[in-house]
Amino acid sequence: MSSGISVPASQSQGQTLLAAIKQDHREIEAYWNKYQQASGDLDAQTRWANQLTWEIARHSIGEELVVYPLLEEAMGEKGHQMAEHDRADHQVVKNGLKKMESLKVGSAEFNQILSTIMSELMEHIKTEEEQDFPQLESAIGYEKSVNVAKSFERTKHFVPTRSHPSAPNKPPFETLAGLLAAPLDKLRDAFSKFPSEQEKQQATAGIHPIN
Repeated sequence: MSSGISVPASQSQGQTLLAAIKQDHREIEAYWNKYQQASGDLDAQTRWANQLTWEIARHSIGEELVVYPLLEEAMGEKGHQMAEHDRADHQVVKNGLKKMESLKVGSAEFNQILSTIMSELMEHIKTEEEQDFPQLESAIGYEKSVNVAKSFERTKHFVPTRSHPSAPNKPPFETLAGLLAAPLDKLRDAFSKFPSEQEKQQATAGIHPIN
């Protein structure tokens, strides 16, 4: 699908915001697939569940910090409505992820909640990729889209490794609440199981950079 943005012929190629977001979406889907394929292997499911929830958390907060305020700035009331809808979607997902933290990986209740989360997330992804962000990119232009994509990627390196549904998700508090939660999360997750780099590369081998 077209990103809805016109790229000047004289401009060097760079990853647009929509491309960066789509890349994340494909990785989230790949990790979900690996979790499902690992059914019956508790160790593997634990590693993929951790990887999946971490990717969802940092992607979501990256959007809340960088993208949704831009929607409101660039598209006025329409952008505000889009951002509010997307924030509400994120809240449902974060609430579900928080419930999972007290459950045993691979249990019936864990799998049910995770399946519900992913179902909600797939609808959210479709709306973002087909409606919200193509319109945003048309409004801001190629150069700004590439610059915002860089900011989006940088932001993800500083966000929590777990979901915090109680953290405010609107300016200015989401920045402080999200970033101040990161050190404790990263310390705790240092002792959690995650897939190896090789396993992650194999899981995402079919995903090519999107421009």
